[in-house]
Amino acid sequence: MSSMEVSKKPHAVCIPLPMQSHIKAMLKLAKLLHHRGFHITFVNTEFNHKRFLKSLGPNSLDGLSDFHFKTIPDGLPSSDEDDTQDLILLCDSIRKNCLAPFCDLLNKINESATPNNPPVTSIVSDGFMTFTITAAEELGIPVALFLSIAACGFLGSKQYSVLKEKGLAPLKDESCFTDGFLDKVVDWVPGMKGLRLRDLPGCFRTTDPDDIFFNFSIEAMDSVHKASAVVVHTFDALEPDVLYALSSTPPPVYAIGPLQLLLNQVPDPLKSGGYSLWKEETDCLQWLNSKAPNSVIYVNFGSLAVITPEHLLEFGWGLANSKLPFFWVIRPDLVHGESAILPPEFVAEIKGRSLIANWCPQEQVLNHPSVGGFLTHSGWNSTIESLSAGVPLLCWPILAEQMTNCYYTCNDWGSGMEIDNNVKRDNVEKLVRELMEGEKGKKIKEKAMEWKKLAEEATSPHGSSSTNLDNLVKQVLVTKT
Repeated sequence: MSSMEVSKKPHAVCIPLPMQSHIKAMLKLAKLLHHRGFHITFVNTEFNHKRFLKSLGPNSLDGLSDFHFKTIPDGLPSSDEDDTQDLILLCDSIRKNCLAPFCDLLNKINESATPNNPPVTSIVSDGFMTFTITAAEELGIPVALFLSIAACGFLGSKQYSVLKEKGLAPLKDESCFTDGFLDKVVDWVPGMKGLRLRDLPGCFRTTDPDDIFFNFSIEAMDSVHKASAVVVHTFDALEPDVLYALSSTPPPVYAIGPLQLLLNQVPDPLKSGGYSLWKEETDCLQWLNSKAPNSVIYVNFGSLAVITPEHLLEFGWGLANSKLPFFWVIRPDLVHGESAILPPEFVAEIKGRSLIANWCPQEQVLNHPSVGGFLTHSGWNSTIESLSAGVPLLCWPILAEQMTNCYYTCNDWGSGMEIDNNVKRDNVEKLVRELMEGEKGKKIKEKAMEWKKLAEEATSPHGSSSTNLDNLVKQVLVTKT
């Protein structure tokens, strides 16, 4: 390839929301764009880049001439890299502090451009990092907003302004949580039938009109129309009605997923072995090798959720009393305000048939033949990874659009059951047994396997997600807006 040809190579700057699940999804999309001929600059915050290097190894991100990692500050005081940053403070700081350093980075890249390091031609930004729209306008280049959530989570989040206009949000007072107010049916959203207020993404569940997370989310959703395109991490067959509803207003929406199934078909340029801000413990895979097919329930509440000590115990004893083998990931910061300590009698009860770890390579676990079910917080990465692996779900949503994911999983897609918000060990035990051994569990497993097949079809070379990715590249990212 001549130097003139190299200089025409498209250069996408990819910037995720600085949280584990968003980084993981964006890095997958960046790898797919790299495979389609893009020079990639991947932008983490300084804090998360240090965590990345600590987790993956100091040289894990070196060695590629056309896939670079850069950093910008997040505006927060420096803290211990083993800690998870405060979500509210982080969102507030992103709104106020990230535009200037991001524009400086783009200008530096362009000023130092060479035939082997071309100028920036597009931005692929997390949908919640809306300052990137301003940066793209200044440079006169397209910006695709990547929402690493389902289409239903996106359309649900777009209702925040409507809730405000209708006087339904923020909540009038604390009684709204208990008096049936959240059971009001949402009947104004085309493409979404049967949802109640409690099934919408939960950021509106505040009594404070100045709530940072709620206003951060409104601002993001109200800025979407300024983008050149929106990408959602889903596939056409999973959410046809919602995707159709989203197509009625600009910008164009591209359903591209499951990303891992698309990635499985191309070589990994980084060969870094992970996406995790935590060190992944792989001993669990050997442990799973010793278990019978479909016999283990896997439990993980994700990278951000925090639970009470009481909930930890109720889940623990429910799992133990089911007498089934389970593998439970308990992050060091999972329990609110204290370390996650389980009593000696619990440890004695589960000895020999269960395993507890701090973190794990989740997709390898979900695709292991011995895993027969997943007790999850219904985060979208976890949900779509389960659909890709054909693993049925027990859903216990905690925040953001997890409520919407849970509703669709249990009601629309038929691949899961919901655990009551007020966790009791008897209910956990009963649902675990039903999922793993009951008649309803068998039907849910069949549905999960059907979705796996449809996900594989969508990501085949001529499937809908592959076509949508090609169209995103041709129609948006390599053309000037």
